[in-house]
Amino acid sequence: MPEIHFDRYYRYDELTDLLHAFAQEYPQLVQLESLGQSYEGRDIWLATVTNFETGPAAEKPALWTDGNIHASEVSPSSACLYLLNKLVTTYGNDENSTRCLDTRAFYICPRVNPDGAEWALADVPKIIRSSTRPYPYDEDPIDGLVQEDMDGDGRMLYMRIPDPNGPWKAYPEDPRLLIRRDPIETDGEYYRLFPEGRIENYDGKHIFRQKAKEGLDLNRNFPGEWRGEGEQAGAGFYPVSEPETRATVDFIARHANIIGGITFHTWSGVILRPYDMKSDEAMPAEDLWAFKKIGNKGTDLIGYPNISVYHDFRYHPKQVISGAFDEWLYDQRGVFSWTVEIWSPQQQAGIEDYKFIEWFREHPIEDDLKLLKWSDEVLDGKGYIDWYEFDHPQLGKVELGGWDMSYSWRNPPPQFLEKEIAPMADWAIWHLLISPRLELFDVSVSPLGGGTYQVELTVQNTGWLPSYGSKKALERKIVRGVVCEIELPEDANLKTGQSRQDIGQLEGRSTTPSAATPWWAMPMDTADRATATWVVQAPNGGKVKLIAHHQRAGTIRTEIELD
Repeated sequence: MPEIHFDRYYRYDELTDLLHAFAQEYPQLVQLESLGQSYEGRDIWLATVTNFETGPAAEKPALWTDGNIHASEVSPSSACLYLLNKLVTTYGNDENSTRCLDTRAFYICPRVNPDGAEWALADVPKIIRSSTRPYPYDEDPIDGLVQEDMDGDGRMLYMRIPDPNGPWKAYPEDPRLLIRRDPIETDGEYYRLFPEGRIENYDGKHIFRQKAKEGLDLNRNFPGEWRGEGEQAGAGFYPVSEPETRATVDFIARHANIIGGITFHTWSGVILRPYDMKSDEAMPAEDLWAFKKIGNKGTDLIGYPNISVYHDFRYHPKQVISGAFDEWLYDQRGVFSWTVEIWSPQQQAGIEDYKFIEWFREHPIEDDLKLLKWSDEVLDGKGYIDWYEFDHPQLGKVELGGWDMSYSWRNPPPQFLEKEIAPMADWAIWHLLISPRLELFDVSVSPLGGGTYQVELTVQNTGWLPSYGSKKALERKIVRGVVCEIELPEDANLKTGQSRQDIGQLEGRSTTPSAATPWWAMPMDTADRATATWVVQAPNGGKVKLIAHHQRAGTIRTEIELD
């Protein structure tokens, strides 16, 4: 059995070894393949997880999960590994895991962006947004502050520099904290605040953050609502211009059985749903209802609120996000898609009912005191570092300190990792179990005389979601109806009916009202069932083989004797 620990973060070679070990240890449940190569030539690993003895993954409803598309967001890889580990180690013992793998499939891609993660996890880390490809220009930047561990203590903190025109001052009740100076305040001790780092070509006057040479954001490079660099920073040269996004899009587009998708990110402690660029009013009502019900289950299991990106998670009130994975997955593929932002220091510190983005612009000092107490008592003072003097090569005497972002904010500290990600596996399993499921309801043969028979195949959807998944999938014409096929014995022929029939979509239970009250229009009683009918001329009888398949609801096979 692979030896895996959820109190540490794995670099690429270790992650690769772990995934291969899972495939070798559980060949009946796990198959490993490479989606393609990253910009630097690393394999982007994908684990297909199902009980292969009950049928191939492609013939079962599937859930896509991925992580680590953003370079320093490494805990999402751990969330994917935890899901993989739980599925294979609880199969045969846990009812949900067993039923899920017997009837459905997972596609798990723990690290979409192996290059950026390798930079973030290096002994001397370099923190970038996403891909390591130079963008939008090839030349090296020449001026400005470069974030760096200046004193060699393994941390990249902040630099506090005294300046009579600085916007910050020490909080009187706890001088470790910095608060805003009053708009008309003068004659105090004030500071400027910068990331810890060196300044290239410092002129003794101006300090500005050097723009990263690697300006791509892979989560702005997907085809859904893609906009160019002038409208969306980091978008790439064209939709799926990058090998990582192209490999992801190609796989998903070729696997119509994918009906749900969860992409793990950090941080905020929130479950995000589409749309990113449009109001909820633009979404089919039935899809919005389903999104809210699925999201509420995620909130129940994980503890994170579930919200709309467009309505509740904007970086600026006048700014929308485009080219993101979740938007493409829902709007173009009709898949219920989610972005889970792992970890929230605010929630850990007991801060409640805060606005996820607006909080960073405006919040009460009481929140900072709660966070500081959390760092002191829970993180043993390792989250927020008291200011200490440092002789900077360009700036002279400065103070280093403040939040250690890499340790306390960007990902869960390793000792809290497993507790944080464990409930996410339960939600992923639940999410897949609500998928449509094509099953046999009845098959019958009625002799009509003279070696003629009527054959009927009735199938039903036993899943919560309808066979097509979302109304958006119908609108985009992504999925066919249930296709029924008949294979005749020798010397037999069809009198009526086609050998291949599309008998339409099957409804699920997702629109069932909360109570059987008279006002709400009830769903059709048997809209979850449909029948294919053939009349067969078979003078010598024989065996008829029948197959029914749906791209998102699965495949069933049966046979019956003509007698």
